[in-house]
Amino acid sequence: MLLDAPGRPLRKARLALPRAQGRDILIKVSACAVCRTDLHIVDGELPPHLMPLIPGHEIVGRVTGAGALAQRFRPGQRVGVPWLAGSCGACAFCSAGRENLCERATFTGYDRHGGFADYTLADERYCHALPDAYDDAHAAPLLCAGLIGYRAYAMTEGGRRLGLYGFGASAHLVAQLALQQGREVCAFTRPGDTRSQAFARALGAAWAGAADAAPPAPLDAAILFAPAGELVPQALAATRKGGIVVCAGIHMSDIPSFPYALLWGERCVRSVANLTRADGDAFFGQIAHGALRTTVRTYPLGAANEALDALRAGRIDGAAVLVPEGSR
Repeated sequence: MLLDAPGRPLRKARLALPRAQGRDILIKVSACAVCRTDLHIVDGELPPHLMPLIPGHEIVGRVTGAGALAQRFRPGQRVGVPWLAGSCGACAFCSAGRENLCERATFTGYDRHGGFADYTLADERYCHALPDAYDDAHAAPLLCAGLIGYRAYAMTEGGRRLGLYGFGASAHLVAQLALQQGREVCAFTRPGDTRSQAFARALGAAWAGAADAAPPAPLDAAILFAPAGELVPQALAATRKGGIVVCAGIHMSDIPSFPYALLWGERCVRSVANLTRADGDAFFGQIAHGALRTTVRTYPLGAANEALDALRAGRIDGAAVLVPEGSR
C-alpha cells in the first residue's frame, strides 16, 4: 500500500521485489500493526521524508533473503522490525547508548519503506528475534506500542498510582506491566468514550474516566499517549508534587500556556524519543513467556485505509493489525 503524498489515501501498487544488499534482509511480511505515527505521516502532521512511501513500522515476518554482509538471522526465521531503522553509530549520542537521539537516525515506514506490503527490507542489526509466546498478529503491536510504552513506563518508576492518557495500543500494554508490578492504574479517555473506559476497567484499571476529569486521588506519574498538548496541564494538575508527566508521542499539538503553580513542587514534564535496540532486548526478555496480552483487530492489507480511519476515529480497542492476503 503506497502513500503518494500526505493527505491522500493509500493505494494498492505492484512494485518490483526489493533485493537485499549489505546488512539488509528481505522479509516476507506476515503482519504489520497500525500505529498513530503512521497516521501522523499519512495525514501530514509529520514532515514528509521518502515519497512515495510504503508506511508501517510494527512488522513481523520471516527472512527470505539476505545481503552479503547479513549473517544474524537464518532463512525462515521470524523477525520483528521496529521504528528505528538505523543510526550512525559514531556520534556522541550513539557512543553513549542513546542512538534514539542520533541526528542521522533513519526510521522504518518514514525514511525507508515499511511493512504495509507483502515484502520489505530491513537492516538486520535493527531487527529483533521475537518470543514464541505471541503469534504474528499479536506480536506486531509489541514493536512500537509495546516498545515505546515500555520506554515511557520506565521513566515513571517510584510511584504507585499511574495515569494513562489515551487508552489505545500502548496504554493497554503499559497498564498490564503496571498492574503486574502492583501499581494502580487510572485511565483517561476522550470525554464520552465509555467503550475505551470499559476496556480499561476490564484490564484491571482502578478508575477510568474523561481526560478532563480529576482522578480519585493525585497521580504519582502520568504518561500521555494522546497527541493533544492541552492534556499536559491537565495531567500536571492531576499529579502530586514531585511527580512526572511523560509525553510519549512523536507528535503532539502545541502545549498551551499554564500557571507555573502546576509545575511548581518539583513536578517534571519530559518526552520520550523513539527507542533503542537495548530497549528491545530488555522488553522482549521481560515478556518472553507471554506476560502481556495484546488485543488486536485484524484487517486485510488492502483495507489499510479502513484501519487508519478506525484509528483516526478512536474506534480501536488495542491495536489494528494488517495481514497480507497470503498470510491470512
